[in-house]
Amino acid sequence: MPKTTPITRRLATLLAAAGFMASIAATATTASAQTFDTPLHIVVGYAPGGATDRVARIVGDKLSSRLGVPVVVDNKPGAGGRLAAQQVKTTPASQNVLMLANPAVMVVAPLVFKDNNYDPERDFVPVSYVNDYNFALAVSPTLPVRELNHLLAWMRANPNQANVGVPATGSLPHFFGLMVGEKAKVQTQVIGYRGSAPLLNDLIGGQVPIAVDTEDVVIPQHAAGKLRILALSGAKRSPFAPNVPTFKEAGLDLSATGWNTFFAPASMPKDKVERLSNIIREVMQDPDTQRKFKDSGMTPVVSTQAQTAAMLKSYRAQWAPVVQKSGYQP
Repeated sequence: MPKTTPITRRLATLLAAAGFMASIAATATTASAQTFDTPLHIVVGYAPGGATDRVARIVGDKLSSRLGVPVVVDNKPGAGGRLAAQQVKTTPASQNVLMLANPAVMVVAPLVFKDNNYDPERDFVPVSYVNDYNFALAVSPTLPVRELNHLLAWMRANPNQANVGVPATGSLPHFFGLMVGEKAKVQTQVIGYRGSAPLLNDLIGGQVPIAVDTEDVVIPQHAAGKLRILALSGAKRSPFAPNVPTFKEAGLDLSATGWNTFFAPASMPKDKVERLSNIIREVMQDPDTQRKFKDSGMTPVVSTQAQTAAMLKSYRAQWAPVVQKSGYQP
């Protein structure tokens, strides 16, 4: 073995110390990048009280204790959620901002608005997919049908009356209604409303015979006997309406869901995005969080950042052809 001398031993000590200090510096840099010393803002492109807003508040309450800073939900309604996306995309890297968005903002709008002013894939980074929801096809109690195949037969026999109400033109329920019509080879006339409340009022009153909306909106009215849901769009039956068949069970080979997903502006440092994704995943595994989602009629999802990105890619592949084929123009 080679002999060691005082000089070589001292040199080895200095090198080890230098390596140790470099390690500490690297750790400190990473910790600094991940530290949340200012409030985290969650931007929602809709008014308070809706499903997306409820999701933001449930998750935000849990995030605050884990991050050690206040979490503030900022409602920035306007342009169907697009206004919020346009603002969030310009967030400086030093600010702690996430956006909670649904497919209308991150899939549909970029396909139909020429002046969208944001690119969902270039300007945002997916963080965590936290819940999904089904679409419900419901009929007025004045319509004498109780099964989906009976409704489709009625629509074919009464094309001038086969109007399908949706909560907003250009919304996901709008395009799902078109998807149903195409799959069933039935001509559908979609009528857009200014929200779910007026749509349901007209459906219950018989002013519109058919409606498509999200399950959390329609199921309470179905349970109260004020309307009838003929099918739900999930791959399996909804736990919130186990007696209602899926479209596949009702005879139409069709399934689709919507979702809420957290996005970071592209300016946010990668390690901070990863930390937020991991913490949100922990929050979604919490039994109390899951209970609150279910109590609100929403299905919680536990997802990694990679799983979220894969979901978005698959979702865009499913919906882009439907939106483009429709020829819809705002």
